[in-house]
Amino acid sequence: MAVTRNSLRGFLAQARSALRTAIDSRQRITIVIGNESADLDSMTSPVLFAYVQSLCPPRNAFTPIYVPVINIPASDLALRPEFSPVLQRANINAAHLLTLDDLPEFSVIQDKLPPENTKWILMDHNALQGPLGKMYSGRVGGVIDHHDDEGTVPADTTPEPRIIERSGSCTSLVTEYCQQRWDVAALSALSSGAAHGQGDSVSEDGATRTLWDAQVAQLGLASILVDTVNLESADKTTDHDSKAVKYLELKIISCPQVASGYDRGRYYKEIDAAKSDFGHLKLHDILRKDYKQWTENGVHLGVSSVVKPLDFLVQKAGSEQNGLGGEEALLESLRSFAQERKLSMYALMTAFSTSANPAFQRELLVWGISGVGISGAKRFASRAQEELGLEDWHFEGVKHPWQARGDEWLGVWRQRQVQHSRKRVAPLLRQALI
Repeated sequence: MAVTRNSLRGFLAQARSALRTAIDSRQRITIVIGNESADLDSMTSPVLFAYVQSLCPPRNAFTPIYVPVINIPASDLALRPEFSPVLQRANINAAHLLTLDDLPEFSVIQDKLPPENTKWILMDHNALQGPLGKMYSGRVGGVIDHHDDEGTVPADTTPEPRIIERSGSCTSLVTEYCQQRWDVAALSALSSGAAHGQGDSVSEDGATRTLWDAQVAQLGLASILVDTVNLESADKTTDHDSKAVKYLELKIISCPQVASGYDRGRYYKEIDAAKSDFGHLKLHDILRKDYKQWTENGVHLGVSSVVKPLDFLVQKAGSEQNGLGGEEALLESLRSFAQERKLSMYALMTAFSTSANPAFQRELLVWGISGVGISGAKRFASRAQEELGLEDWHFEGVKHPWQARGDEWLGVWRQRQVQHSRKRVAPLLRQALI
């Protein structure tokens, strides 16, 4: 049985209630979750999928409602300023999103949420990582992702999707998959009607449903525009992305209340500006804002992605640690960050453009911290140099201004092949540890 046709705000309230009931009463629940970096794509893809799938669940679904969970604590939502303009257009705010805080504490989660009572559907990744992965990886029963297939999701996930394909944004694949169900749900609502949702003061008529769809469409559209640079990046944009934008924009322009204020270019610039607006954050928070971690053969690898250049991070570190030069202060901050997470190898990726040089640029720092990490970092540098276009990084005309300690290895480069994001760099780093 499908959930009541509702606004996104109303649906999220229903999802939170369903999750609490499942925990309190040991009932079954389906959880849709993005990856642990929780970037914009990993927020919009599970929310969009869960919303539409709950409106028109497949036959033999594990549960009739799908609960979208953002894979970070609620407090970390404040580290993602790009969420704000997107959530506003969807008529929700960060407090409406479900996060790891809505799950039981890890010390009791298996008792409160027994694995056999759960089904997990992965968005924007295809291997459940960390503590959740240790407990629930055997309960993964569906995936939509645009990263390399790690082979951990069962080959047959019927009745849920198993889609792992190249696209600029995972949300594009979600949109394509959900399109038929979304249209069926819309037609069904038009013919049968439904009760109005929580948080809405108007009756649930055709105009209201059109508004709800337009709000959800703007949420989904956001990550596609960001991940494809407003569909202007030839390296990132695929047919999946172009088709998804066309479909979502049709829902937007079908709603007069939303269409009059919609401009794709302006929306993209608004999100992109918010994404870069984190100068008020501490360096430690900047490093963990878009962070992912893997374990290969017992060796921990972490990768932070930052949309500011290394020069910015050097200045930020120097301002926070009086008495240390910027380069030395940044190294100390990176070392502390890596040690907190018991990493053997750590990578820092930057992606940015500046007013002086509007061309898109990337930089890459790879740090081998332990014996295995050092050998892995060296292998990575040797294997990936040509593919990534790695050139020695220079600061104020000085080659390699930062020096690792004698028991570590450090490589810092400008990455000339800028089409390769973490989707490609992370697998290369992981392969170097095997």
